[in-house]
Amino acid sequence: MVGKGAIALVWCGLLLGLGWPGVQAQTLDELRKKKESAAEEIRYTNELLGKVDQNRKATLGKLRLLSSQIEQRNQLITTMASEVSLLQSLIDDNATVVEMLSADLEKLREEYALMVRFAWKNRNAYDKLLFFLSSDSFNQAYRRLAYVKQYTDYRRRQAETMATIQAILTRKKADLENQQQARSSVMTAQVAESRRLADQKNRQNTIARELQQQRDQLRGKLAQQRRIEQQLEKEIQRIIEEEARKATREGKEGMAMTPAQKLAGTDFEQNKRRIPWPVERGVITEKFGVHPHPVLSNVTVNNNGVSITTEEGARARAVFKGEVSRVFGITGGNMAVIIRHGQYLTVYSNLVNVAVKKGDAVTVRQNLGTVFTDANDGHKTILKFQIWKESQKLNPEEWLAR
Repeated sequence: MVGKGAIALVWCGLLLGLGWPGVQAQTLDELRKKKESAAEEIRYTNELLGKVDQNRKATLGKLRLLSSQIEQRNQLITTMASEVSLLQSLIDDNATVVEMLSADLEKLREEYALMVRFAWKNRNAYDKLLFFLSSDSFNQAYRRLAYVKQYTDYRRRQAETMATIQAILTRKKADLENQQQARSSVMTAQVAESRRLADQKNRQNTIARELQQQRDQLRGKLAQQRRIEQQLEKEIQRIIEEEARKATREGKEGMAMTPAQKLAGTDFEQNKRRIPWPVERGVITEKFGVHPHPVLSNVTVNNNGVSITTEEGARARAVFKGEVSRVFGITGGNMAVIIRHGQYLTVYSNLVNVAVKKGDAVTVRQNLGTVFTDANDGHKTILKFQIWKESQKLNPEEWLAR
């Protein structure tokens, strides 16, 4: 007879083979997508670095690109470590299941062999007939007939159970082998990425040391950047003040908006973390907020948005539908475009060949102008991008789709 433990292990094997590991596999798929995304960002950053490397001079743009790639590679290595850990967990679980199913299958085979030997000893048709004819009553004969049928059915079911367990066992062994190979492959790739990371950190330190010799120039560029930020902030405050005055004249509070503009603002807010990037391809090389200067000691940089490095000739594009509120020039910072989306404003600066004007209604991904390329500074091409909610500065990375 097959014990309850044997049947329970069949269902355990089925659940482990078809259910719970599916959740683990989903997590594994997510890790692999994240890993591929990081690898793609590294490849793109490599393209940008290859172009700026044509100028052998150490530049701040080159250092920031390299720092961004180091951050990306760190993320890639961390994701790989998570993948290795998850694969090891799957390997351990599968090894346990294989061991349990193997033991259960062996027990079933022993029991089945006993039944086969018993059936062989009692195979004579005359003995079966005598078994029925020797019954004391018709009811007893019927019960004996039912017993023989149940015994035959039981043998058939036990054979099917053995076949089921064998199929599960075969598949789990194959899964185990595939997972071991995958873990080995990821670990090899992780070691290679760690070597590349070490090389990049050495290069980063070399460039930083070279830039230390350009401290005066870097201070001058930082002062210019601050002036640009101040001009942008003044224009944004001017827009807010104009709208506030208009709202006051109309007896309203906050910014004066039409129903369509209010709807645009609601739609914008609902698309947090899903709005497209303001360039087709790019890498964030300077983050939002206050952070240490990458070269100058005891000096901080305050970025009201993010700096996105992209390729030469790239076009800035509207991240959402809205209306152009301002198009203006910035001393030392080329052109800027401000688009209103209800209560929200998006700001695109360091542009040339602007393709829109004040009052234009724009659609998502509409071309706004070309991002300026500085031929005198390593051919760096950087879009400055900001998001405001009235007078409140927001972190664009919390809004952009990844």
